[in-house]
Amino acid sequence: MKFHFFPRDQKFFALFRQDAANLKLGVQALKELVENYEDVERKYQHIKDIEHQGDMITHEIFVKLRETFITPIDREDIHGLASGLDDVLDCVEGVASRMNYFKVPRPTPEMKKLVDIISQAVHQISEAIENFESLSRVDAFCKQINILEYEADVVCREAIADLFEKTEKVEQLKDLIKLKEIYGRLEIAADRCEDVANIIEGIIVKTS
Repeated sequence: MKFHFFPRDQKFFALFRQDAANLKLGVQALKELVENYEDVERKYQHIKDIEHQGDMITHEIFVKLRETFITPIDREDIHGLASGLDDVLDCVEGVASRMNYFKVPRPTPEMKKLVDIISQAVHQISEAIENFESLSRVDAFCKQINILEYEADVVCREAIADLFEKTEKVEQLKDLIKLKEIYGRLEIAADRCEDVANIIEGIIVKTS
């Protein structure tokens, strides 16, 4: 028999699963964009639509939070987790937005590496939320997210250092600024994934 650590009101968990699935769609669309860099505006609009759907799910969670007297986990944790998932998807949309509006000619290998790291982290988030109610293996997923966030930091620092090293002419500064902005946004996305992991780990501590 499956043991539940939380009260039987499952609506928040269902919404979190929906939110995590939508986040996976967003990061998969970003990965498709950088791996097959064509028809950029259309692909960006698709990511923007996914981000809008995420906003709607977040709003639904907040509405249910206001309407629910007894929640399965602390109210601030529900709010924090919903906000955290929304923040990750905002960063994903922000990366695609900058690639579109900055007219980036092609993604760099470092961009592809960072998007792949974020994709792995989002997969771990999704797996953690899928196992949330029983708390099975959740801690392992969170530890993996922390490892991935550190890897993203290293890739981003080295990519930005390389940008400055290779920029020798004034006319190259515009490209440096554009790429540095995108790398920074990707690093923030990895940081936000770690924030989500920290919230989940906090919930585990409270319920253990």
